[in-house]
Amino acid sequence: MPVQPNYQKQSNKKYTQISHTQSAMSVIEMKVPTVGESITEVTIANWLKKDGEFVKLDEIICELESDKATFELTAEKAGTLHQIAKSGDTLAIGAPICSIDTDGKGAADSTPKAEAPKSDAKPATVAEPSKDGYASGTPSPAAGKILAEKGIDATAVKGSGIDGRITKDDAQNTQSKPNSLPTLKPVEDAPKSAAGSRSQRREKMTPLRKTVARRLIAVKNETAMLTTFNEVDMKPIMDLRGKYKDAFKEKHGIGLGFMSFFVKAVCVALKDFPAVNAYIDGEELVFNDFCDISIAVSAPKGLVVPIVRNAETLGFSEIESAIANLAKKARENKLTIEEMTGGTFTITNGGVFGSMLSTPIINAPQSAILGMHNIVERAIVVGGEVVVRPIMYVALSYDHRIIDGKESVGFLVRVKQMLEDPSRLLLLI
Repeated sequence: MPVQPNYQKQSNKKYTQISHTQSAMSVIEMKVPTVGESITEVTIANWLKKDGEFVKLDEIICELESDKATFELTAEKAGTLHQIAKSGDTLAIGAPICSIDTDGKGAADSTPKAEAPKSDAKPATVAEPSKDGYASGTPSPAAGKILAEKGIDATAVKGSGIDGRITKDDAQNTQSKPNSLPTLKPVEDAPKSAAGSRSQRREKMTPLRKTVARRLIAVKNETAMLTTFNEVDMKPIMDLRGKYKDAFKEKHGIGLGFMSFFVKAVCVALKDFPAVNAYIDGEELVFNDFCDISIAVSAPKGLVVPIVRNAETLGFSEIESAIANLAKKARENKLTIEEMTGGTFTITNGGVFGSMLSTPIINAPQSAILGMHNIVERAIVVGGEVVVRPIMYVALSYDHRIIDGKESVGFLVRVKQMLEDPSRLLLLI
């Protein structure tokens, strides 16, 4: 069987044929894998292994970032790593990213092993060589997020990963000191600038941010977007949660939040107003008889919108569990393309950041999005008397090409009715 020539990357960005005196399998070239049908390029977020370092089979060597998610690239063979691209480079699918010299040996293999001398005397205690390497004390993206939420400084955590890297398990198992405040950097560590300084800095946009920017502009230019508003008295839901939240968590192992009420109310309203659950495809309207609800989640690298599939068939505990699972994956950059593809209607909650009122932008190709906001005690009139109630403003942005004003207002009123009388969500009336 003829031997195929190998190629290695040179400094002039070209490939030269390797001498046939080398083994045909001594060097393998790794290329950017296919990570999704609509993804044509990725960016190298960061290298986890150094150029010239020995890597093991299936060991994670770098993280790739697309316009939708982050992926980990693992070594296809064991050997010495030779980087072809650098951190921050954008590569097309199928482009070479690195090579691995399978004849390369690890440091452990090259260290001579001396036989201990035989003696009746008790051997002296010898300290083990440190396993720390260049990554010692460096957390993975998921571990860094967990440590930040706990208020723990990464320098106080001993990493158990390769070269001393702090893994996700290390971060989860690390407990913050009781009655202590999160470790903060001293003020003097912050870069100081002269009074009146007009310094600037530039950062390259991430693929996710570029995609978000492009899609938002397209929505504004290609849809007839309008927004209608209403207010919801949250007291009935808050009373219901206060009465049953402990029993709910004990039975289902998950807390009862506001989002499950909104998802259930939206599913009921979508059945009553099917145009809100439709979208335009060319010259046709496509109506969905199912409710795949997209939930906007703030992730470390930007806003992502994972989907709760067939939400109309799920109970409160199933919805809460699905949302909690998707939010956890979003924080750890572990969402898959499938978990963010599709969706028939979107809910976004700006209230968690303190937003009182906003006009959310439609998540194309969907036709509408519901915006939740913060809950504030306000004076309202009930039965001819002024009372104080916890009120939330809600906003529905919709594509006027598909949804008429009557339908948009009717939809939002229906959601309001279901939320202000939660028993309707159980009886579906």
